[in-house]
Amino acid sequence: MTDKYAVIGNPIAHSKSPQIHKMFAEQTGQDISYEAILAPLDGFAATVKLLQSEGYKGCNITVPFKFEAFKLSTQLSHQADIAQSVNTLKLNFDSDVIFGDNTDGTGLVNDFRFNLGVTLNNARVLLMGAGGAASGIVQPLGQQGAIITIANRTADKARVLASTPPFIKPNPQYDSARKNYTGSLRGCGYDELTNQQFDVVINATSTGLSDEMPPLPPGIFAPGALAYDLMYGRETPFMKFALAQGVSKDRITDGLGMLVEQAAESFFIWRGVRPKTTPVIAALRNQQ
Repeated sequence: MTDKYAVIGNPIAHSKSPQIHKMFAEQTGQDISYEAILAPLDGFAATVKLLQSEGYKGCNITVPFKFEAFKLSTQLSHQADIAQSVNTLKLNFDSDVIFGDNTDGTGLVNDFRFNLGVTLNNARVLLMGAGGAASGIVQPLGQQGAIITIANRTADKARVLASTPPFIKPNPQYDSARKNYTGSLRGCGYDELTNQQFDVVINATSTGLSDEMPPLPPGIFAPGALAYDLMYGRETPFMKFALAQGVSKDRITDGLGMLVEQAAESFFIWRGVRPKTTPVIAALRNQQ
């Protein structure tokens, strides 16, 4: 019997996740179906419960539901508990158990390490945004030794995210995360970035969906910097800005690699099989 999976978001028509998981299934011989589902902005929990009642085995979660997925989960992975957001749900038809995980950070780090050849240790990283996407990648970036600045239009949200990560919480269960963190972290508003430069600039905001540009000051990119937009499948205003600011074209990338890498982690959680990501990334790049 074919096992059913889905990605839930709003908007969702742009998602490449169904195509990615179809290629994973063909590659690994897994009998699954996977579809994109548009959930009403006020109907995320009801959508998940309906899918669970219909026998779906799992879901990926995208904008804007990652915080809601965290709250809906009855069990959490260590990484999801740290991130306080969830992008992967494992469902059980026979019980009310909803297991939540977050594979975003692992997916991003794997894209940097294995596909882009980027070393994060001691790298000055600017992370734009303080929502679900940013929350999921802060700690994995920190474990790589990055020196992280979180910038957000609402500066207080960036400061909250920077001041309440697992490595400073007085809770013994986070000791390993605290010990693994070798970088530094701060939060600020965009107006505090003037005259600063970064080796890696990551756009974790949803501005690319509306063709808007985060209010970055000029001169933000250090020589040889990488400009990385978590949005994929289009040239965003942020990517155009980076090019205009002198970042070489081969150092500007979208989040397709992260998308595939985090999907592979989700696939492993659901199926216990780890697919190869390189051929899937190449196939999707050839379609662009």
